[in-house]
Amino acid sequence: MSTTPIEGERRSSGAETAAGFLAAISITASAIAIFYRPVRLAPFAILIALIAVAFAHERHRRLAASALFIASAAWLVGMAFAVLTSNPIY
Repeated sequence: MSTTPIEGERRSSGAETAAGFLAAISITASAIAIFYRPVRLAPFAILIALIAVAFAHERHRRLAASALFIASAAWLVGMAFAVLTSNPIY
């Protein structure tokens, strides 16, 4: 049996894994913020996405950046949707 490591094996740190989970949480909160109280949820989604961007390295960098873009867009769309439908924003 060989004990040499596999060349294609990727190792990620705990911060890298946490960045992926934080980005996914931010995207989920952003989707909810479009339809339910955007002033309460969207700023926290943006904050979580910023933390994910700070933790992400090469593997989850695009996911964290897209989470930040999605959270910002969800705040804008959610505010417009709430105003147009006369729903509460906070």
